Amino acid sequence: MSLFLTLLPIIIILVMLIIFKKSADISGIAGLIAISIIAFLFFQTSAEVIFRSTAAGLIRSFSVSLIVATSLLQMAYLEKTGALRRIIIFIKTVSSESRAVQIMMLNIGFGTLMVAVGATPVSLLPPILLAMGYSSVVAIALPAIGYDALCTYALLGAPIVVFVDIANSFLGKGNEISLHQAGMVFYMFLPVVSTLIGFCMLWIVGRWKAVREGWLPCLITGATIAVVASFTNRYDNLVVLTGVICGIAVIIVMAFYLKFTGRKVFDRSRISLDDLAYEKSYPLWKALLPWTMLVVLILCLNLPKDVFNTLYRTLKFPIMGVTANGAPLDTRVLWQAYTWILVSIILSIPFLKPSKTQLKETLSVWLKRAPRPVFSAAVFFAIGEVMNMSGFDMTTKTFAVPSMVKVLADNSAAAFQSAYGAVVPFIGLFGGFITGSEASTIAMLAKYTMSTAKTLGLPITGLIIVTAALAFGGGLASVISPAKLQNAAASIDKIGEENKVIRTAFVMSLILTAVTAVFAVVLLAWKGV
Repeated sequence: MSLFLTLLPIIIILVMLIIFKKSADISGIAGLIAISIIAFLFFQTSAEVIFRSTAAGLIRSFSVSLIVATSLLQMAYLEKTGALRRIIIFIKTVSSESRAVQIMMLNIGFGTLMVAVGATPVSLLPPILLAMGYSSVVAIALPAIGYDALCTYALLGAPIVVFVDIANSFLGKGNEISLHQAGMVFYMFLPVVSTLIGFCMLWIVGRWKAVREGWLPCLITGATIAVVASFTNRYDNLVVLTGVICGIAVIIVMAFYLKFTGRKVFDRSRISLDDLAYEKSYPLWKALLPWTMLVVLILCLNLPKDVFNTLYRTLKFPIMGVTANGAPLDTRVLWQAYTWILVSIILSIPFLKPSKTQLKETLSVWLKRAPRPVFSAAVFFAIGEVMNMSGFDMTTKTFAVPSMVKVLADNSAAAFQSAYGAVVPFIGLFGGFITGSEASTIAMLAKYTMSTAKTLGLPITGLIIVTAALAFGGGLASVISPAKLQNAAASIDKIGEENKVIRTAFVMSLILTAVTAVFAVVLLAWKGV
């Protein structure tokens, strides 16, 4: 009975999403209400614990929800100041002689770089791809899948930071893991997943003909990511820069590949007379300045170890007295990407010189676009926190009854046993489909995953491997996430076209998740766990 009650809120969320076709934020509210009622009535959870856990979950979400807020503000700012149009004109000239290289450079290289610094490829890339001659279905699908392999390092590593925070809360004092320890496991999935994603994109564009023509750039892209990620994940201060550096590296390597094969990197003959006139009136450096400043700021804050250690480990700016168990909530506000996205916008104002009208329109567009995605990013953190703390007694500081997470973990361990490593990526895929975010998937399901792994007797390395598999499954759900695909379709005024994408993308997501599952089992065997 307890298992059914635990699963009931998740079933409600699924019914809201799939049958009633409600948005992620509305479905999340329904799930939070359901899980709160069940925790109160059946898991001996006081109203105070539920309210505190909800508040704690919302605060824990800041590393994702506030990045969503500030990145949407930045995109509105670029759009209304005309910078985005200038960037699009430039990108249209890239690699016109090789579609395969163009796909790798834009959707994996540029897409990964943009999502790593807080931009949204599903909003930015569809208009560009459509302008470059791709079909609307392809323009919707490619941005949603291109950065999926490196989704763990999106938003300046927000998902892996969330994982480390949750893992350390679960493991307890004296057993904490570092970003480096987590990264050295997570990165091992990248070469396989990123290469397969490259082949999937080629197949979407031109079926087997495109795969035959583009296999070499695809393999080179996967190898580039493997080499760069193996380096960045060796150091705590570089882990969060993995997406940034991998994206830049893929762009550079693909440019060298074009040069080596005798093809043009840029072809300005593809842009119209209107675009040529706009190009002359708006310098590219000026259009790129907010992103350039952001990347420079992030590098300056993370590359020097002393600066990183101070901002990440010392100046944690904890919020006290919120959690039910009394644990502080570290915000790290001076390290988090959302702070520096906002700073990069402010610093660029004297150069872009937006008018009062443009600033007013920026705020108007932001207030229209931001609230619901921001809340969607936050509500699933709250659901995860209530699940984690259900059954907790604030008087005794112990669990009066097993929490929902414990119930799920025990039943999963009993049902799957040694096969759990092969199943957990599909649980992640399921979580990513529900929440629309890898970070939210980690927030909602990571503690459950680690509890199950611990029940099965896996050591810390095993816990990290199965949770990494969960995270990658959640990231791969991006290509079937209704919210993200609808976002991409809306950016080119093709609402409804996303349904055509889901049919193809669903099969691909299952294949990629199955490969991730096999790889997780291989890693567990290799590590002897």
